[in-house]
Amino acid sequence: MALLNKSKPLQVAIGSLGTVGSAVAYRLDQGIEGLALSAVSARDTRKASKRMRQFKIQVPILPLRELAGVADVVVECAPAEVFYDIAEPTVKAGKILLPISVGALLSHWDIVDLAKTHGAQIIVPTGALVGLDAVRAAAEAHVDRVQIITRKPPAALKDSPYLEENSIEVDNLTQPIRVYAGSAREGALGFPANVNVAAALGLAGIGVDRTQLEIWADPTITKNIHTIVVESDSSRFELKMENIPTEENPRTGRIVAQSVIATLRRLVDPITIGT
Repeated sequence: MALLNKSKPLQVAIGSLGTVGSAVAYRLDQGIEGLALSAVSARDTRKASKRMRQFKIQVPILPLRELAGVADVVVECAPAEVFYDIAEPTVKAGKILLPISVGALLSHWDIVDLAKTHGAQIIVPTGALVGLDAVRAAAEAHVDRVQIITRKPPAALKDSPYLEENSIEVDNLTQPIRVYAGSAREGALGFPANVNVAAALGLAGIGVDRTQLEIWADPTITKNIHTIVVESDSSRFELKMENIPTEENPRTGRIVAQSVIATLRRLVDPITIGT
């Protein structure tokens, strides 16, 4: 990749200073060879300024649409409703987009076409999932079935659009209940803050319409648990990941921000491991 030959660090902008964005911005500001934090954005600039003073970060706070103008890479980690405001100018500028809101990407698939037209690149971090490299490899041949079963504490699923539209209550549960079963596409739309992992799995493998998803509200657990089952002509594997939620946002696992950092490192490291 031509970016590896740059004499200056890769400039990275962060779209939103929520749970993931703040952690990534702080780590970049602490220093990672080959990478530099160039700017951040947030809907609440007063809150963002306070957070940046807390972390002693000194970079501009810009409107979402201006991030691409000061960066080689833009990390999208904002609410799904502002996804386009980050993604569209980034790909039109021919830059690299790292989207966390994979479900929102499904709803704005024209972004992929724009990336092709303008020579941009969209790289989806692995996030809170395990085994995407194996799924991608299996999908090079014939795959019979891909299923993901997500279990989360009820509080992490509360207020999801699908639950509200179907009048499903998750308060005061005493035992696990299955709140969704269907395609990864529909699940990602119904639970936009919870199952971006299912959308990523679908894109890595046989597509979001063929990838099966179950979501369980489970009052007996404190972690976000994802189990993947893949059956193909090359292998059958079952993978399970238990993610520790962040204290600030129980919908998001701690490992998500670390996955973004690992993806950024991959852009500048002289050697990368994995598919």
